[in-house]
Amino acid sequence: MTTWLHEQRLEAVRQIVLESGATSVLDLGCGDGDLLVRLVLEPQIERIVGIDLCHVSLGRLRTRLSAMKEEATARVDLVLGSMIERHSGLTGFDLAILIETIEHIAPDRLSTLEQAIFSHMRPGGVVVTTPNAEFNPLLGVPSGRFRHPDHRFEWDRIKFQQWARGVALRNGYDVVFQDIAGRHPAYGGASQMAVFKVAGCSADRLAA
Repeated sequence: MTTWLHEQRLEAVRQIVLESGATSVLDLGCGDGDLLVRLVLEPQIERIVGIDLCHVSLGRLRTRLSAMKEEATARVDLVLGSMIERHSGLTGFDLAILIETIEHIAPDRLSTLEQAIFSHMRPGGVVVTTPNAEFNPLLGVPSGRFRHPDHRFEWDRIKFQQWARGVALRNGYDVVFQDIAGRHPAYGGASQMAVFKVAGCSADRLAA
């Protein structure tokens, strides 16, 4: 069962995927497949690859997929591996998605992530969501704590946008931002989303 916040994230990203016109999608850090099992039901999507480091999560995802129609799941490939590695067979995708994953990576490894995804895999677009630290007091998160013990950092909106704009500039992408799960006048949304697309690409509608 997913939380209201996670449902908001999943729906926001699903809408971006559909509006983009993407037919091939990389779900990086797919976990148990909460997004993947939704996208596989969309006729628009011709190929989905899910990547995760946890074989247990991928096992649970395989079980979920086994209960779905074969003509849908035939479009899915699952890969046991790290999203910060360069995967030679995963270039040329329309869209890559990272839902609440970057905060699990040590900050000094984010440059490796950037090189692997934006430089090597180089999809037409990238969607990244991450917690908005400014919203934490409204969720009852104590000062000086993160939402999850496995988080290595949680950024406010200024820090996230600085990082994302730097990534876009270095790799030839445009980027726009969106609040998820609330638009508090002072704190924004519970999560925040960056939507990247290759600069000058007019075929995609990756953001409103």
